[in-house]
Amino acid sequence: MTHVAVIDIGKTNAKLALVDPATGAEVAVVTRPNRVLQRPPYPHFDVEGHWRFLTKALGQFHLSHGIDAISVTTHGASAALLDAQGNLAAPVLDYEYGAPAHLRGRYDQIRPDFAQTGSAPLDGGLNLGLQLYWQFQQDPSLHARTRTIVTYPQYWGFRLTGAMATDVTSLGCHTDLWCPDTGHFSSLVDKLDIRDKIAPPRKSTDRLGTLTKEVAALTGLPAETPVTCGIHDSNASLYPHLIARTGPFAIVSTGTWVIAMAIGGAAVALDPARDTLINVDATGNPVRSARFMGGRSFDQLMPGESPAHDEAAQRQVLHAGTMLMPSVVQGTGPFPDAVPHWLGQEPSGGSPQRAVAVGFYLAMMTATCLDLIGAGGPVIVEGAFTKNLPFLRMLAAATGRPVQATASSTGTSLGAALLAAPEGQHPPAPSHIAPITEDSSDWLSYAARWRAVAQSA
Repeated sequence: MTHVAVIDIGKTNAKLALVDPATGAEVAVVTRPNRVLQRPPYPHFDVEGHWRFLTKALGQFHLSHGIDAISVTTHGASAALLDAQGNLAAPVLDYEYGAPAHLRGRYDQIRPDFAQTGSAPLDGGLNLGLQLYWQFQQDPSLHARTRTIVTYPQYWGFRLTGAMATDVTSLGCHTDLWCPDTGHFSSLVDKLDIRDKIAPPRKSTDRLGTLTKEVAALTGLPAETPVTCGIHDSNASLYPHLIARTGPFAIVSTGTWVIAMAIGGAAVALDPARDTLINVDATGNPVRSARFMGGRSFDQLMPGESPAHDEAAQRQVLHAGTMLMPSVVQGTGPFPDAVPHWLGQEPSGGSPQRAVAVGFYLAMMTATCLDLIGAGGPVIVEGAFTKNLPFLRMLAAATGRPVQATASSTGTSLGAALLAAPEGQHPPAPSHIAPITEDSSDWLSYAARWRAVAQSA
């Protein structure tokens, strides 16, 4: 197994990465924006644009490097409704569309309790069960037209192989459809009358199938090329560490969403009102998790290129006590109803001081998420924030534990690639830069004051 092509559909970008699972290196990467089409019947994802992009890139990668297997990882909170011919019975709804929430009152009467599903009521269409309920309500003929429901990674697997499935990580991602502790569908599938429609659940490590003749001809890949079942993107970030580590640790997957996941650690009661939830890992086990829209917050606060945040700027922000308080993206995260505001003078746009203060804010939000899920042991940061030094240093100060940032910012691609590794092949140990610890009194005082103000709001 030399090269695994990873289809990675994130909320902001879609990409194809060619990964060497023996070294963890990305051999080639191409990306395109994950554009939402603002067209009837509701805002939806440009799946045909993605498909043309992916099949072209697969052909190019195979011609240049060779492809031995394909793996798929996507964002959560999305599913495809397929008709009897395997075509979309309705577009794939953008989960940020607000309309599903209009039926929240009626939906709440049928959704299972948080204690069963680990899935709290969320905004928009972030609960996949609410999406389905709304779609069937707004189009009375859709339920009858829908033959099969597949979760989003498996939609792309279906396009490649013709095989239909769901996967446990996508079902376990605040859908209301899954009970993590028992590993079975919740009562909601019967209340939505979709038990005979939703595709069977499989582990992410399962092989979904091989390429159809049509896809093989379109891409030039051999028809026998294997395709994995697929995985939710945050769980893809978790997977390399899950199979390489023992003892308590936490993974912080950073992108549009910052998702904190605790392996081991303290047994704590989760608070659904603070965006905590139970995720499900690639092998089907429950994982305590919490999240907020960190990448979205950063983009709103720091549009364009981020300036260098040097040591002097960090000292200036610490000594001035300049703080951004939650919550930049309201309705989600550990302070969903808090109104964002600055303590001290707001740094000017584009300044190094602003970049530092934003990094500190993101770190304190992340530390709060880790506290809420009882995380213990080292904190491993994956994704977009791995090179944000103020974020990493303040996270170390706020948690009081070593923070390790992966050398690569693409943990999702490595995790997805490892799903295709042959049985018995030892995956590479995830590569890290040196652990970051921060015990300076200035950093500790800043973190303590931020917590005190946030909790008193």
